[in-house]
Amino acid sequence: MGIYLKDGNWFIDYRASGRRRREKVGTSKVLAETVLKKRKVEIAEGKFLDIKKEQKIKFEELADEYLELNSKLKKSYYTDCKIVNLLKKYFSGKYLYEVTSLDVERFKSERAKVVCPATVNRALTVLKAMFNKAILWNKVERNPCKGVKFFKENNQRLRFLEREEINRLLANCCEHLKPIVVVALNTGMRKGEILGLKWHDIDIKRNVIRLLDTKNGEKREVPINEVAQKAIIGVFKNPESQYVFCNKDGKPYGDIKKSFFTALRKSDIVDFHFHDLRHTLLLS
Repeated sequence: MGIYLKDGNWFIDYRASGRRRREKVGTSKVLAETVLKKRKVEIAEGKFLDIKKEQKIKFEELADEYLELNSKLKKSYYTDCKIVNLLKKYFSGKYLYEVTSLDVERFKSERAKVVCPATVNRALTVLKAMFNKAILWNKVERNPCKGVKFFKENNQRLRFLEREEINRLLANCCEHLKPIVVVALNTGMRKGEILGLKWHDIDIKRNVIRLLDTKNGEKREVPINEVAQKAIIGVFKNPESQYVFCNKDGKPYGDIKKSFFTALRKSDIVDFHFHDLRHTLLLS
């Protein structure tokens, strides 16, 4: 413990709760000495301001509680689990009050060496949310993520699947979803175009799909390879419907988010959307 002069101001330097602390007092050396004596007394009597809520709660305890109380009923639960488990590996063993902004900066820097900025930002978002909950639950007083800047992200997002990921995804698609994914992978068509596909749009003899109402309002023909052709032919044709992909009532599927998300979760694929299948376009 001690006092020191810097840039015309006196600072006090001491340790409390295992952490080194520095406080700027002002231009008076006498005042700095007085404040330091006061801090010593507060520490000795256990009345130091920051000790009141610095409970001995390990980071991994907060992580488990966060998943149980905050994420379990959310659609993002599976993704949250992966991120939280990653954070547990990095911050495991630390009490909440011991995690500093410097620790967060180090985590950010180390993760940036192996994953893209957007993925690092997702982890920082969850970490920040965890500490916000900890503050709300009176487990800690401060959020070490405060002041830590996120990486700038490239809005031109590009994500595609490797061959092994494609195989896992197709293996985990339910019956009605699999041909839709196969068509997306082999044609580059958008989800809306595929779900709105009608039987008369398909020219098997010429191996093309005629799209009359595209996103750009233009007419175009999409070539279909043998894989896409087999997937379409294998779809049960509802005699009461003109749509290729439809439910038992003959109505086109309104959306496939739930089934697609389930397939991704079972395949252990993260940070991926249906639109990204267009980036994984297969030509063979």
